[in-house]
Amino acid sequence: MKAKLLGIALLLIVLWVVLAVSVPEAFLKGSNIENLLRRTAMYGILGIGVSFVIITAGIDLSIGSVVCLSGCLLTILLQVIYEPFEGHEVVEINPVQKIIVVKDAPQRLKEGDVLRYFGGRRASSTLVRLETKEDAKLHVQSFGDDNDTDTRGTLAKVFEVREVDLGASKVVIEGKHADLASRDQITFMSPSGGLERLVVAATESKGDNTLISLKSNPSKVSTEWYAMPLERKQRMPVPAALITVLAFALILGFLHGLLVTKIKLQPFVVTLCGLLFYRGISRWLVDDQTVGFGNEFDTSLGPLASGKFILWTGSNGESFGIPYPFFILLFVALLGAVFLNKTIYGRYMLALGRNEEAARFSGINTARITIIAYVICTCMAGLGGILFAVDSNSVSPSSFGSFFELYAIAAAVLGGCSLRGGEGSILGVLIGTAVMQTLYNFIVLMRISDTLEFAIIGAVILAGVIADEMIKRAMARKKVTQG
Repeated sequence: MKAKLLGIALLLIVLWVVLAVSVPEAFLKGSNIENLLRRTAMYGILGIGVSFVIITAGIDLSIGSVVCLSGCLLTILLQVIYEPFEGHEVVEINPVQKIIVVKDAPQRLKEGDVLRYFGGRRASSTLVRLETKEDAKLHVQSFGDDNDTDTRGTLAKVFEVREVDLGASKVVIEGKHADLASRDQITFMSPSGGLERLVVAATESKGDNTLISLKSNPSKVSTEWYAMPLERKQRMPVPAALITVLAFALILGFLHGLLVTKIKLQPFVVTLCGLLFYRGISRWLVDDQTVGFGNEFDTSLGPLASGKFILWTGSNGESFGIPYPFFILLFVALLGAVFLNKTIYGRYMLALGRNEEAARFSGINTARITIIAYVICTCMAGLGGILFAVDSNSVSPSSFGSFFELYAIAAAVLGGCSLRGGEGSILGVLIGTAVMQTLYNFIVLMRISDTLEFAIIGAVILAGVIADEMIKRAMARKKVTQG
């Protein structure tokens, strides 16, 4: 194992030297090193996860799809919607009689209130004034034309803009809005149909009106406009969403382990089916649409993947630092190394990979150990899915996480994990991941066609397998000679 680690470490050093000499201005640039560390960290987490399965003589081909599913779940759980404080679901529209029927009788609406109908296909910016109401039946002054009968929208009360200070990003709107808080939004509407949505920074009472400080300057808003306060609603808090995604990934690993140990299915078949199934579920969950976080979590969740610990700042203002994901990788690697080398379960995994039958006869619960290996693998894939989703700020289920299992397996094999099982090193996986990402960096910086990327990955995996086989044969011959 030490010989393998030394060999792969020398390969990594050679690649760095070649790049540093060939394209120093590009390779040694701070942003390139940061990106290399970030990619190594995120793919390294996947490699550490799959290494535990490989050590037990198993395989997991579903890693990329688990990454995709985890990313999709995270966007769903953290979905943010903005709803009007006084919104009513529209049940029926009669433009001829100028009647709008809403689901529940609005108690706070009164004669003369200005309302906006939005969300429908043909009346997305219609403003009307309430004349009278009969429980849920509202009589209005006007409502578009005779064809405006779409009832899939919402009717909400809007308020007059009393004062506007464009320079100070402040507006005063009609009424007292004590419920309006920071990060809520205001949709401003002109009588002609113009719209502008801005984020609230702070509010305070101003007599019978509300003074609102905005996070950006309104460009066109005047006292002729109306304002509709929108409440920010987040489906789940960030910590709860992260825990839920990881727990779901854990369940997937547990199912993989059960299918392999209890039903005696081949790991290749189980995880190949998982690769297809989880990808399909991901596309179904988001209707095969690209989903993302927008700018909702730039200050809270964003730094988890894109932030860095700054080491120094140059005179030109550019800074260099260690990306936060790299620290996560080091933490995960430390836990993995301790688990594999210092705990009884780690030694059981190595024994299981070397000889399952012998391990079983030694009293080892091989089924439990196998399940633990798959749980660790999918949990790392779930963590990787979180980091990749936050880093890209969006998830496209048709391509997100595609072929990530190849990167993970290649890193593990290149780092000394034998596909026969019973052998592996967390340090080796880290070095193997660094080699893979440096190879990718080499392709980009040397302007080699990116169509060769997967060819290179395949060649690396093949070289790793051949090297492993040759070393095993050499060791076997040495034992025979010494014996």
